[in-house]
Amino acid sequence: MAGWEERTHADGRVFYINHNLKATQWEDPRLQKLGGTAVPYSRDYKRKYDYFRSKLRKPQNVPNKVDIKITRDNVFEDSYRAIMSVKKPDILKTRLWIEFDGEVGLDYGGVAREWFYLLSKEMFNPYYGLFEYSATDNYTLQINPLSGLLNEDHLTYFEFIGRIAGMAVFHGKLLDGFFIRPFYKMMLGKQITLSDMESVDSEYFNSLIWIKDNDPEDLDLTFSVEEDYFGELTERELKPGGKEITVTNENKMEYIMLVIKWRFISRIETQMQSFMKGFTALIQQNMIKIFDENELELLMCGLQDIDVNDWKRNTAYKGEYNPNHPVIVNFWKAVYSFNNETRSRLLQFVTGTSRVPMNGFSEIFNRIDLPPYFDYHELRKNLLTAVENTQGFEGVD
Repeated sequence: MAGWEERTHADGRVFYINHNLKATQWEDPRLQKLGGTAVPYSRDYKRKYDYFRSKLRKPQNVPNKVDIKITRDNVFEDSYRAIMSVKKPDILKTRLWIEFDGEVGLDYGGVAREWFYLLSKEMFNPYYGLFEYSATDNYTLQINPLSGLLNEDHLTYFEFIGRIAGMAVFHGKLLDGFFIRPFYKMMLGKQITLSDMESVDSEYFNSLIWIKDNDPEDLDLTFSVEEDYFGELTERELKPGGKEITVTNENKMEYIMLVIKWRFISRIETQMQSFMKGFTALIQQNMIKIFDENELELLMCGLQDIDVNDWKRNTAYKGEYNPNHPVIVNFWKAVYSFNNETRSRLLQFVTGTSRVPMNGFSEIFNRIDLPPYFDYHELRKNLLTAVENTQGFEGVD
């Protein structure tokens, strides 16, 4: 950008000089103008990824490597102690030297990849009570709002998991776990909307849609919700005095937004703050803001190979559509023509995640409302536009 200069501080951090105003700042000025011509901000994930990687630098004044010694039988706790004992997070940006007890043949790439994989399996295991599966499936994860009751040190563990996530991103490794879309939106500081509820809890989503489209006065709802604490239901107010405030046609949108805030933010706010404390110790939040929530999933968890044949076999059709309908034939022709990244984004568009369950598409329940585009090129173009905008076909000509 004209008038700006990029320099590296003595501690390894990059900073920026505005010669026009004779001022300095840590934040890349190009990230302040997302969508402008100065930033490679497009739907092209690879361009964003390459730009992001170019901004990551190993800090100065740190050792050449960090030793992490663990046992396979206790990889979670050993890793927790090793990582949280590092008082200067910048050290975790240097070369990872992973050593499993009793094993030789250290390798920065292969052993580190295996460590992230094995640790992911443990960190995200609902058995530990830190995460749980979403209401819709048994493979997308969300923070367990009751984690504090199961582990009094849960906030330190969430900071640890945030550090691990930041380390994985910094070192170009992947986590073996996929989160609900609102989790990635919270990482980006983006607002969570009603549509985000659909892929997480379809029953709850449908009930809120009914309230949105109808007069809820006869339901005798109040600005409160029931919370389940290990089988015991308790009532929680969504706003002060909420138990006494009836949901009406006039205030229903406020009620819906407060329910969404409660469902995704309020119950896990401290856990998320601890996770982000760990993550941003390695990756500044403004650096990931060039990505949208779907791209952030790809950055952290990678691309999974999409088996279109399996997807096709396990698709049900409604209305006039059937496997031999011209629109459906063109739809699958378009999907087969996509590369794996675009297929993953289509899957995110349909289900909210690029993750395919272990047993394949037979375990996925969601839908796509496909308009009757009879021309293949028109269908493919509009499908790509809808997927990239992640808002559906409304407004697509």
